[in-house]
Amino acid sequence: MAPAFTNGEHPFDFEHRYQCPYYTEDHRAWRATLREFIEREIMPHVNDWEEAGEFPRELYKKAGEVGLLGLGYPEEFGGTPVDNFFNIVTSEEMARIGAGGINASLMVHSIGLPPVLATGSAALKQRIAPSVLSGEKIHALAITEPSGGSDVANIKTRAEADGDDYLVNGSKMFITGGMRADYYTVAVRTGGEGRSGISLLLIERERPGFTRTSLKKQGWWASDTAALYFDDVRVPKSNLIGEENKGFVGIMSNFNSERLGMAAGANAFARVCLEDALAWARERKTFGQRLADHQVIRHKFSEMARKINATQAYLEQCAFRVQSGERPVADLSLLKVQATQTMEFCAREAMQVLGGAGYMRGCRVERIYREVRVMAIGGGSEEIMRDLVARQMEI
Repeated sequence: MAPAFTNGEHPFDFEHRYQCPYYTEDHRAWRATLREFIEREIMPHVNDWEEAGEFPRELYKKAGEVGLLGLGYPEEFGGTPVDNFFNIVTSEEMARIGAGGINASLMVHSIGLPPVLATGSAALKQRIAPSVLSGEKIHALAITEPSGGSDVANIKTRAEADGDDYLVNGSKMFITGGMRADYYTVAVRTGGEGRSGISLLLIERERPGFTRTSLKKQGWWASDTAALYFDDVRVPKSNLIGEENKGFVGIMSNFNSERLGMAAGANAFARVCLEDALAWARERKTFGQRLADHQVIRHKFSEMARKINATQAYLEQCAFRVQSGERPVADLSLLKVQATQTMEFCAREAMQVLGGAGYMRGCRVERIYREVRVMAIGGGSEEIMRDLVARQMEI
């Protein structure tokens, strides 16, 4: 995409950001590598994949080969340890695809695998992680249930001990990667009511009694999303991730990472909307002049840029704090709200600028506009985020 500003000094420009302490030549090199991969392997096929409702499974292997899937994971499992700002660069480049479903499903291991690496046994890590990071296997996360999403402490899917196994019964809903995943990190109830009775299990797709139903959505068309059903599914106790009845902490920690990533993605999608609308306005002629020459349109771009830049600064501050060992729960929650609202604002304004052209399928802004709501809901809705902040403030 062309830069929104051309003087090379505005903080919205990618090149300018390499002058700040967060980004280095290594980040620049990764951006170039990832951009080339996306241009070659993804961009020519986006519209077809969206209409088909899925993308080829071999894309996982290609992403593994270029280092995308292993970014930020331990070398011993085939990953490449990096700082949080590599993840921000990745979100910015992935947003250029303009189809969040591809991003969500291709990178679904980023929410499924971390609990295994954080608390799983050495044997479980070695069995699962290398094949996931190479793209041979797909790893999803299954927490949300038909009865609720963010109310994790009250999940109903149950795992009863039966000798050396658990028998799992229940269901999960809205699971990204749910149809094609090979491994699922599943939240189950192994104890009493509340958060103290929750555990995490690694459940393989082929286990008898485990079935899935595909779900159609407003956006994220290329993402395989599913409802999962467990009917006396037998799972060995060796698949327990961490300690029994201690899964809640791992889930919450994963949410913090997910929210930082979703905020980065939302702001990057907002940037795509601005770039595409600005490119259109520079070329489109109305009433004898460029669309970009009308003051009412110019002000839209100024306001979009203001919101994006403010959110980017907040994002980078939070990323630095997390990297420094902090767990700024309230700020991560506020950041996600700010980022998703920035995305919504920019998607709406970009649609207004593009007019009928923006309403046509195959347009990046049209796809992003449809995906605003899932970003505002996924990983914790805006309402849940605000309430979490209020609790942190002890209101």
